[in-house]
Amino acid sequence: MPGGAPSTRLMTLQTSGIEEWLEAERDQLALWLPVFLGAGVILWFALPDPRAWLGATFLALAAAAFAVAQHRGGRLAWSIAVASGALALGMMLIWWRAERAAAPVLPRAMVVRFEARVERVQPLPARELTRLTMTPTRWLDRAPDTAPTRIRINLAEADVPEAIAPGAVVSMRARLLPPAPPAVPGAYDFQRVAWFDGLGATGRGFAPVTVLSGGDARQGLRVRLSSHIHAQLDGSAGGIAAALATGDIGAISDADAEAMRRSGLAHLLSVSGLHITAAVGIAMLLATRLLALSSRLALTGRVPLLAGVVGAGAAIGYTLLTGSEVPTIRSCIAALLILGALALGREAVTLRLVAAGAFVVTLFWPESLVGPSFQLSFAAVTTIVALHEHPMARRWFMKRDEGWIARILRDGGSLLLTGLMIEFALMPIAVYHFHRAGIYGAFANIVAIPLTTFVVMPLEALALLFDAIGVGGPLWWLTGKALALLLWIARTTAAAPGSVTALPAMPGAAYALMAVGGLWLALWRTRWRRLGFIPLTLGAGWALATPAPDLLVTGDGRHVAIRTARGDLAILRDRTGDYVRGMLAENAGAEDDPLPLSEQPDAACSRDACMITRMAGGRRWRILATRSGYLPAWAQMVAACRAADIVVSDRRLPRACTPQWLLLDRPMLEKTGGIAISLASGRIATVHVAGDRHPWVIAARTLTSAGAYPRKPERRASERDRLNRSDATVPQACPAPAPAPANNAADRSSGWPDQAGPSPPRGGNI
Repeated sequence: MPGGAPSTRLMTLQTSGIEEWLEAERDQLALWLPVFLGAGVILWFALPDPRAWLGATFLALAAAAFAVAQHRGGRLAWSIAVASGALALGMMLIWWRAERAAAPVLPRAMVVRFEARVERVQPLPARELTRLTMTPTRWLDRAPDTAPTRIRINLAEADVPEAIAPGAVVSMRARLLPPAPPAVPGAYDFQRVAWFDGLGATGRGFAPVTVLSGGDARQGLRVRLSSHIHAQLDGSAGGIAAALATGDIGAISDADAEAMRRSGLAHLLSVSGLHITAAVGIAMLLATRLLALSSRLALTGRVPLLAGVVGAGAAIGYTLLTGSEVPTIRSCIAALLILGALALGREAVTLRLVAAGAFVVTLFWPESLVGPSFQLSFAAVTTIVALHEHPMARRWFMKRDEGWIARILRDGGSLLLTGLMIEFALMPIAVYHFHRAGIYGAFANIVAIPLTTFVVMPLEALALLFDAIGVGGPLWWLTGKALALLLWIARTTAAAPGSVTALPAMPGAAYALMAVGGLWLALWRTRWRRLGFIPLTLGAGWALATPAPDLLVTGDGRHVAIRTARGDLAILRDRTGDYVRGMLAENAGAEDDPLPLSEQPDAACSRDACMITRMAGGRRWRILATRSGYLPAWAQMVAACRAADIVVSDRRLPRACTPQWLLLDRPMLEKTGGIAISLASGRIATVHVAGDRHPWVIAARTLTSAGAYPRKPERRASERDRLNRSDATVPQACPAPAPAPANNAADRSSGWPDQAGPSPPRGGNI
């Protein structure tokens, strides 16, 4: 057929159109290199096991080889080859990093005496604790079956010896625990973080702590500087001042830290681009003024170049001083690239600069991509640069000859628009990781960012400088007043009605869609960038449509949170700590503090168990949860189990305990981890996923299968009378407000209401 088949001509036209588009976007193609490198890293975390990792890697390499083989000129084939190669490289990088980070994990909870070398001393004055990261050198009384090579210990302030410093060797006694997995689906995964940090155990130390040999005082500069700042400024003001200088946030009270988060100002506490920019700017300003005193240097024109070298040194020194966290490293790399661009006479702040920083961080710290710090940091910077590179924004906010009032309004509008765009860009990340989103942060940042950059940090730097000759007192007073104003802004914004919206845990696929849409909008320049609104809208709609779970059970079975008929969140144990209460509320999408389950009208509780009745999905649900170490008489317990739809316990329940749907006792929860359940749909989310073979999961599963993880002690007795107490009781269920027609004998015999979708199996299996 002349001209070829219609399908061939259509494909040729489509390929030609893509080539024209790529040619128009040729300057933007390099920006996608770190994106696909990071996509490979994230894909490794998402896929379950080595077979899937190898399959995805070989598939990406095959796609790259095929694209190279089909290359006939143009950009499409090379773009596919580079993207596929970067994807494969990302998967291999994180796989290698995970294997290289492998370290022994403590097999079970235990109290031991040991000697260890101190790596890091982190004071936490707000909690009256000091956190020590140590390397054990000798186990004194008994060595664990698998001895960890790196541990983290919290010590009460009164138990910390004055001579302790990084490099010191100490002898102490402590209760150690293996790193904990997420308590419920969507919660913080400390187990994964500890794996990449090489931490094999965490715990609490006990007095006395003996210093066997002193550490290197030079290594304690960060701690000594923080202590000096705390001596000048009390409370949270001193904690923020220390955070700006050394990255140490331990002295900020929990209430003020929460206010900073709710007001959208928490980024000021994490040393990143804002702080590095201020440090480099102050260093270059002072260097320029001092170097200009030399007429020889001033006449040769080398002052700016030498000042840039001083600024680079300040950036590197500040990064090392503040602990070299990922946002600080990213900002330091960006600052060095900007200084290099200025020295070469090139445009400094571009998306290529951001991409270069992301590429370097991903190359050396690939595990940081799944953490909120990396995502928040790069999303904010990418949004700022992409917004101000847009032609319309350039026209709006370009410098022009105008009066000072118009200039102030234009600069204020630029700052407000930038803040709003950053809020929109960071909102999905905040919801995914923290299950909360603020709406007033843009307005608070309009005042807080200039206040921190141009008032607080210069005053603090001058105060530290003048402390060298003992006259820094007045400057510290001014710094304290500026920080008091910053705290007032945070508290006022956080207390405003509707300052924070709580949302339940977001599906990972919805978050991925929003991330793809945001990157598509930010990195392309032609009209095709608008296609990014499609995945962005789909992801946002999916996240908003995700119902909040009705029941949350932690992996140890001790803590249960259930949504009441009024929509409140109620928790099983009245004396639950603040951390667990906050974690359960965040993952359930509840804005208010959880209420005691025993005080709810649709619940009946004794001191040993609670029975709550809920209406959901057109039927009545009865949920039974034990809350003490004692079980009632065998016959009573078995009868209560059969009358309940779901039974939760941190103990091993009798085999005759067969609820209508789910039995979540200790053996089951050891397999599933924490659980989130939506009663209306029957959807169950678990922490542990079948077939997951990531290294930290394998290590935990090995310990669990060996009986190594801590368990509550049980008396050896027959199943019928194990842990019985003569007065232990199970409460009777409260009557439902309005019985549902679906809750009939036929439903109870089948164990599941008559509704669409697959029926979960009877007998408590998942």
